[in-house]
Amino acid sequence: MRHYKLKKRELAARWVAAHQSLLACPICQAGFEAVTDQGLRCANGHQWDFNRAGSVHFLTGASSENAYDREMLAARRRVLAAGLFDSIIAAVAKELPAAPQRIIDVGTGEGTPLARLNQVRGEIDTLTGFDISKVGVQLATQLAPDQLFFSVADLRHLPFATASWDLVLELFSPADYAEFDRVLAPGGRLIKVVPTGDYLRELRALLYPAGDAHRHYDNHLVKERFLARFPGARVVPVRAAFALPAALRADLVAMSPLHWGQAAMEPNAAGLASLSTVTLAVELLIAEKSAGNY
Repeated sequence: MRHYKLKKRELAARWVAAHQSLLACPICQAGFEAVTDQGLRCANGHQWDFNRAGSVHFLTGASSENAYDREMLAARRRVLAAGLFDSIIAAVAKELPAAPQRIIDVGTGEGTPLARLNQVRGEIDTLTGFDISKVGVQLATQLAPDQLFFSVADLRHLPFATASWDLVLELFSPADYAEFDRVLAPGGRLIKVVPTGDYLRELRALLYPAGDAHRHYDNHLVKERFLARFPGARVVPVRAAFALPAALRADLVAMSPLHWGQAAMEPNAAGLASLSTVTLAVELLIAEKSAGNY
């Protein structure tokens, strides 16, 4: 049921009140005792306010500024809304049980992947996303505000209750495996999505000369660390070709950190035209808490 006539702050308060047991104070990890339309307070008196965008700023000193500005995130929103990551989201959904899941999206950015997962899964799950970027979270709150809750939070001090969540989804984001372990319930899953060498290879070829290190991507160290920590983990490859509309080719360049490299070339019209199809090539690294991986 949609409640868009309510203010986003009120929608966020409803979500938190309905899922209060899944959250915890990022300072002391105590549960929240009081939830109003203005904010929430933990058992030890720490207070957190809802803002007008319908999110909570849980950071306690860490900066919420990063290199992902509004323009970059808006470009990302347009490209992902067109379906760039849909093959990845479909693969993640395939790994989940049919029963409703409680899902955390790590480094959610502007929130589109989590919103797409919600649509693919039929709006049955409890979903929340967090990011250190205030701008990203502000954009994320535009997406299904009656179903998705977003917050500005620190990866190393998660505002989530211990052993309460079924899935931690990490899509191209940093990790804190100890915190993921803390918040996952027994039987819960961690799905880490990492690019392979062919990921957006067409964009790399456009931006960098053949001999430049940015032309290629190697994820073997990230993958080796994950598999060493979680010996029972599975690796699921995902590969798809995405037809990129002409109107979104400049946005693909703008949304990717690839164009930040010192040797990055500025693509001309002919170069952008070459991005008619781009390669999505990633691996899902999947660990189950019940498998004795932790």
